[in-house]
Amino acid sequence: MIALIIILGLLPGFAWLFFYLREDLHPEPKRLIALVFLAGMGSAIFALIVQLFVNCGIAYYFVGCQEKFFIRAELTPLLVLIFAFVEEISKFGAAYFSIHKSKFFDEPVDAMVYMAVAALGFATVENLAALSGGGSQANMLDTVFEIASFRFVGATLLHTLTSSLLGYYWALDIRHFLDKKLLVVGIVFATCLHAVFNYLILNYGNLLYSVIFVIIIGFFTLTDFQKLRGERV
Repeated sequence: MIALIIILGLLPGFAWLFFYLREDLHPEPKRLIALVFLAGMGSAIFALIVQLFVNCGIAYYFVGCQEKFFIRAELTPLLVLIFAFVEEISKFGAAYFSIHKSKFFDEPVDAMVYMAVAALGFATVENLAALSGGGSQANMLDTVFEIASFRFVGATLLHTLTSSLLGYYWALDIRHFLDKKLLVVGIVFATCLHAVFNYLILNYGNLLYSVIFVIIIGFFTLTDFQKLRGERV
């Protein structure tokens, strides 16, 4: 079962990784792809630690130390937004500090590709964590496959799409002589889309709404890929 969990946890990330790398007309060095992927995995751990501190801090401020691990329902939208921001910033940091000075970072579309790779590393850690906590022994196999299927078309894809959109604005930032306003717009845009997805899952629990939302984001992301392919930094 452990081997199955590991395989299913890794499969969505590598499947989407193969898809995104095909969008780059000039393939990046494998060692650099691996570095960004690992950095993305590390950023997931960093984001989790920050989220735990934020969760406890907000709960402590609004509820008090007696119940600091319990959040009132009305605070959920705030936490969803904050957590989405933390995750988007973490993924961006993983890609930025891994490759922004690399000589291979020489095309605008590279910003989107590397952001997608970092996001897939991030999502892989989340997938492994989600699958490892997948229910009782009696129904664990069914639960594991259900979670893996959902994360393949849901959370994993969402992570790559929001990060790729942020990568698009990062590329625009570079092309416009480091106009930070564009990067800020990208971070806000990615955070809001991520937060909406999470809010739909938490409040409706219906996969259909989430998948439709992801498909819409995917359409715009692929359009952005086409805009940047073949252009030089």
